[in-house]
Amino acid sequence: MSDLQYAQIQPAKAKYAIIWLHGLGDSGNGWLPIAKELQLDNFDDIHFIFPHAPQIPVTVNGGMVMPAWYDIYEMSLDRKIDHEQILKSSEGIKSIINKLIDDGMASENILLVGFSQGGAVAYETALSFDKPLAGLMALSTYFATSDTINILPANKNIPIVIQHGTIDPVVPFLLGEQALSKLKDRNYNVTLQSYTMEHTVCPEQLNDIRTHIQQFFKG
Repeated sequence: MSDLQYAQIQPAKAKYAIIWLHGLGDSGNGWLPIAKELQLDNFDDIHFIFPHAPQIPVTVNGGMVMPAWYDIYEMSLDRKIDHEQILKSSEGIKSIINKLIDDGMASENILLVGFSQGGAVAYETALSFDKPLAGLMALSTYFATSDTINILPANKNIPIVIQHGTIDPVVPFLLGEQALSKLKDRNYNVTLQSYTMEHTVCPEQLNDIRTHIQQFFKG
């Protein structure tokens, strides 16, 4: 059982699940409205889960305690981070996934979505998970553990969608491009979609997310 708390929207009978990870300083509650905004009218059997990151000191914010999946030591392009903490957060998400599976859901029906810091945890979680997942969506984020991740073969064929704003001042678009390149070098099925936006989501992107979810869950 995961120690992570989460907000959720749970149907009477769930066939699918979307685990959506928020960014630095936010909480799962901040993304709750997305379930309605996506207008997935043909999928009323999706269990939406929005985990809350733990409260930890964040170095780049002067040591202030806030919701964070891991500490960031400096905001350089390479971003020095606390790798031990990101692994701990990833294990918490894996526990949530395994609980869904133990309750009878097929792993192939579970989608991971992560925004910013949450996307970095989603990369680590999906690519090192030991059962096949439906897909991975990385929103305005970066592949923080690309040099250290213990990749397992179960998700070698997982569809990965990267979405990023071209004028993002927080996580530069270049980091999304770098993730694309690193994943392609490892022969992952990955695509990059760009939007003229900053560190956020936009209506055009929501339409694309809806389309991708329908494709991930078409089976």
